[in-house]
Amino acid sequence: MCALGAQTLGLVRSQCAYSCKVPRRASTHVDSAKAVGERLRAARTEAGLSQRQLAFPGCTAAYISRVEAGARIPSLQLLRELGKRLGVSADYLATGQPTDHPGADLLTAELAARTGDLDKARSLYEDAIKSDASPELVAEAEAGLGQLFFREGRHEVAMSHLEHALANETLKLRDAYSVADSLGRIYAQLARYEEATALFQGYLDRAKEFGDSAEAIRFSVLVANTLIDRGDFPRAETTLASVLDDARKSRDPLAQASLYWSQSRLHGSQGRPDLAADYARMALAVLDVTEHTVYAAKAFALLAQLENDRGNAEAAIALIDTGLPTIARTGNRYEEALFLLERARALVALGEAEEAGALALGTIPTFQESSVTNSARGYAVAASVFKSIGDTARALELYELAAESFPTADQHLVDVYTAIAELLESEGRQDEALEMLKRALSARAGVRA
Repeated sequence: MCALGAQTLGLVRSQCAYSCKVPRRASTHVDSAKAVGERLRAARTEAGLSQRQLAFPGCTAAYISRVEAGARIPSLQLLRELGKRLGVSADYLATGQPTDHPGADLLTAELAARTGDLDKARSLYEDAIKSDASPELVAEAEAGLGQLFFREGRHEVAMSHLEHALANETLKLRDAYSVADSLGRIYAQLARYEEATALFQGYLDRAKEFGDSAEAIRFSVLVANTLIDRGDFPRAETTLASVLDDARKSRDPLAQASLYWSQSRLHGSQGRPDLAADYARMALAVLDVTEHTVYAAKAFALLAQLENDRGNAEAAIALIDTGLPTIARTGNRYEEALFLLERARALVALGEAEEAGALALGTIPTFQESSVTNSARGYAVAASVFKSIGDTARALELYELAAESFPTADQHLVDVYTAIAELLESEGRQDEALEMLKRALSARAGVRA
């Protein structure tokens, strides 16, 4: 061995001996390797990503696994990149301190929304969207703002923000599930059934891929609800049957209640109000043992509709009086309008025509921007008011608007065609009345298909 080689080998050996005697200095940019690993694993799980999905050039899935096990300490540069992909700050991953987390304002916005300070929440979300924040934070802000408008019943403006959030493709999976739920509901209420079905089915497939049974139940029910809305009752029934056992075994009361709710809607849409009421009360019974007061309040609107369908106006009024105060406190104009529409239907039956007409007509502007079917029902209720006071011309005009507005075969569409036929017959217009009766029969056949 040459002298230089021997000298080099000796130097290496001496350095090794030194390193074995002197403890390695702890990293100055993390609190502990174990804590970093725990925070990284928690953030990755929250984002709905596997180790392989989080990996990128220079940071393999195997390396991420070792970091999460506390066996490696990533550099600050790697922590920054990991944080960017997970929507958290490098400081949070390193020390658990979120003080410089760029999404702190979004957390404040979410808390403001939950505590009822909607103006503050809206302002913070809008500021985040306008800023030069990362695409991940902008998507989160779009989602938050969209959900805020959705809860207020402002479906058109909510739809725009929710679409932008999903198109960004950087949302955490759990947030994406929630956004897809709300956006698909809006599509369905605006009679954009194909878009709603495609969106729900896509996330149902994703939930199955990740083995998430709770989300699979949720999106199966949403698919079924959309099929009910579009009048495809056989497929809706098959879809609900496919998750019946899983939902019943689920410990999530919302999963069980949503299944019963859908069963109620299915039977109600097919002209079976007694069976529909049984399922609606089962949903309410499940919700009564939870703290989901708003969901329970919504169940009262469905029950009121079913009692009106069965001709029990006074029972409908009692249900409305129970659920409406809770819904009114949420500020959701759409949900509140559903209660007011059912109150109008009940008042018509009780002979309170003037108040019923004002309520029914007052709901139509809200429904025109949020729900095609309920807008049609609003016209129908208003028409029944004018029918009851003998204003045939006005009643026919409103019934015709209702008939034109229903997007699919619906039990209430059958009632509309029947009412038009009765009015036409009272005016001696027999041929036109017969045509309306044929349409009523056709619509009834569609409802029972």
